[in-house]
Amino acid sequence: MATEYISARFADLDAWATLEAVEAMYEGQLAAVAAVRPVLAAIARAADDAAATLGEQGRLVYVGAGTSGRVAVQDGAELPPTFDWPAKQLVFAMAGGPDALMMSAEGAEDDKGAAVRRMAEAKVGKGDVVIGVAASGTTPFTVAAVRRAAELGATTVAVANNPDAPLLAAAKHPILVETGGEVIAGSTRMKAGTAQKVVLNLLSTAIMIRLGRVYRGMMVNMHATNTKLRHRAEVMVAFITGCKASDAARALARADGDVRLASIMVFGPDRDMAEAILDRHKGSLRRALAEIERLERREGTAKRGAKRARGRRSP
Repeated sequence: MATEYISARFADLDAWATLEAVEAMYEGQLAAVAAVRPVLAAIARAADDAAATLGEQGRLVYVGAGTSGRVAVQDGAELPPTFDWPAKQLVFAMAGGPDALMMSAEGAEDDKGAAVRRMAEAKVGKGDVVIGVAASGTTPFTVAAVRRAAELGATTVAVANNPDAPLLAAAKHPILVETGGEVIAGSTRMKAGTAQKVVLNLLSTAIMIRLGRVYRGMMVNMHATNTKLRHRAEVMVAFITGCKASDAARALARADGDVRLASIMVFGPDRDMAEAILDRHKGSLRRALAEIERLERREGTAKRGAKRARGRRSP
């Protein structure tokens, strides 16, 4: 197994100067990031399919054990505050349960039955996207969960660091990131873990982009829950609409901090109308603002026509 390879280069690592050891590990981290490049197209395909599957009601289900599971949970946990992804549409299947996030539960990764039960408890099925992560690609818990999810009709994605792994074979979208051996043999929290985090960053963010939760490179669906984020929200509304910061702040106050609603309300609609426009376009601020622009052009044309008509009637 490639991730378990013992490199002769690092046989005396413990006798090296600390700086030399750190430099070697740093090189490994850079190599891990570079290993993601060959699978960018696979990540994009998975993201497009996932977005189409999720629609408005589907759930993202993250599955893993040990380091891979913690990396997966970390990615999913960032989605509600960053993109306003509903907590009810987020499921975690961590081998060993929530306690394994803080304390190692190594034996739990072999429990196939627990994985199958977790899929049943969560009522995983069509419309859900299940993402399984395992450096080895052989973790029984993760493989069993992804296989069962596929049988239940979910769209499945697998991220692994070893070729020909059963986890990759179990998923509709296999993403193989070949990071090779670790500086410390078998310590997949290092190169493999870094590569997994990069893949998940790209995958989940691309999904959110396709679902309309990003506009002009900004996370317009974020929750403005502190001073820093409230300021960021004001900057976004002012940038999007071209209004003054004070007008952006007032619009955000009326919109309870919702950047999308505030951006629409700056152009005149009240909150109810702004919500209706946004709902009509399934939360896409780009499409909502395009409708506002069309309405403004239509009103402008009508006003110019009325003015010309009055001119013709004048003596």
